[in-house]
Amino acid sequence: MINTNILEIKEKINDAAVRSSRSPQDIKLLAVSKTLPADAVREAAEAGLFLFGENRVQEARDKAPLLRSMLPGINIQWHLIGNLQKNKAKYAVQFFDLIHTLDSEDLADILNKEAKKIGKIQNVLVQIKLSDEETKHGISELDALGLVEHINRLSNLKLQGLMTIPPFFEDPEDVRPYFTKLRLLRDKMKEQRSSLPELSMGMSHDFEAAIEEGATIVRIGTAIFGQRR
Repeated sequence: MINTNILEIKEKINDAAVRSSRSPQDIKLLAVSKTLPADAVREAAEAGLFLFGENRVQEARDKAPLLRSMLPGINIQWHLIGNLQKNKAKYAVQFFDLIHTLDSEDLADILNKEAKKIGKIQNVLVQIKLSDEETKHGISELDALGLVEHINRLSNLKLQGLMTIPPFFEDPEDVRPYFTKLRLLRDKMKEQRSSLPELSMGMSHDFEAAIEEGATIVRIGTAIFGQRR
C-alpha cells in the first residue's frame, strides 16, 4: 500500500509542477513518520523515500538506529517539523539534518551555540505564523525579517528558507492564499539579500496547491501511510 501511495503522490507532484511551469526535481517529498513504527519508515525507504519528518526529538532518536540496522548503507535524512523546546536544542542539532521550526532569536542563539560545540553548521527554516490560531507556532510576518537578519549573523546556522502550517480547510483552494503569502514574504526577503531557496508548505490534502504556489518541500504523512491510529 505504501509503495502504491508513493507512486500516486509522485505523479501528483509531477502534474502540479508541470501546471506551474516548474521542474518536479525541484520539489522534495518529506514523509511525515511521526508516531509510526520503524517498519513503516523502512517500507517507505525501500520505495525510494529518504527524507522523513518527526515531531519529537526523542522519537526520532529512538527510531534512527533501528532504521540503520534495517537498511544498512541507505542514508536517511531526518527533519524536525514539530515545535522545538529550548532544552531539546542540544539533541536536535546532534541529530536533525534540517530543523523546520525555528521561530525566535533566543532559540536561534541556543541552536547556534550547540551546533558550534560539535562543529556543525545546522540547516534551519524559519517558521512563520500566518493565522491567528492559538495552537499554531511561529513568528509573525512583522517580526520575521528581524529574525532572518539575526540568523544570518550566526556562524553555525544556515538559513535555508521558510515554513508555515496554515489552518486546515477541506477545500485546498481556501488554503492557497496562505501559501501565496509565504512565497511573497520569501520573495520580499530575497530582495534584501537573504538567500532562501526552500519553502516548506503543503500537506496530504493540499500539497498540489502548495506546489503551484512555490513549495519546494511538501510534508506528507496520511497520504503515504494512511490514517494514524
